[in-house]
Amino acid sequence: MLTLSSQILRTDVSGMPLDWITYQDAVRLYYSEQVVYACGRLLYRIRGGNNAVTGLRSELELNSIIATEGSIQASLKGRNGYTPPLDNKALFRRDDHLCMYCGNHFASSSLSRDHVTPISQHGHDVWNNVVTACKRCNNHKAGRTPEQAGMELLAIPFIPTHAEYIYLKGRRILADQMEFLRAHFPRSSPLRDRQVREHGADGAGPA
Repeated sequence: MLTLSSQILRTDVSGMPLDWITYQDAVRLYYSEQVVYACGRLLYRIRGGNNAVTGLRSELELNSIIATEGSIQASLKGRNGYTPPLDNKALFRRDDHLCMYCGNHFASSSLSRDHVTPISQHGHDVWNNVVTACKRCNNHKAGRTPEQAGMELLAIPFIPTHAEYIYLKGRRILADQMEFLRAHFPRSSPLRDRQVREHGADGAGPA
C-alpha cells in the first residue's frame, strides 16, 4: 500500500539517478519549473487552493520518477571511478544483511563493519576492504585477516556504482523504480536480480 512516505526517484535529464525525494520536495521542484519530464506510475494527486479567477482547484500529479535540470555534479557521479560515501546502512544492504563469514542473516543491530585487511595491518576504511559481519564473527576475527583467523570470506567486497548506491539507500523501492535503476547497474552487478525476490505484494521492496 502506498502512503505519503513513499519516495520519488529523482534523475537528471539524461536519466541518471540522483537521489530519493519526498512528495513535498517534488512539489517544490514542479512549482520552481525544474521538472523536465516524469515517468513511472502515478503516486499522488496533490490538491491545492482554488484559483481566484476561474474558481478551479489546482491539482498536481506526481509520478514515481521525475527528471530535473541536471548539474555537473550529476554527470560526475555517473563516471567511472566515482566512489559513493561509505556508511553502515548501505554496506549492510550491499551484503544483503548477511555475515560474510558465517553466512547467516541478521538484523542491523547485530551486524558490524569488518575490515578484511585490518586497519592495524595498514588496511583502509573503503568499500573494497569492508564487509558485513555479525558481531560474534567480527570479535573472533579481531585484528587478523581472514586467512590469519582461519575464516572463509564468502564474497569479495565491491564498490557500488552511483546507481547501485541509490538503490542501497532506498526505502520500499517500487517495481518501476527498481526496473529503472537496474538498467543503470553493471551487467555483473550482484544487486541486479536481488529485487526480484524482495518485492512485496504492492511491488515495493522492504525498507
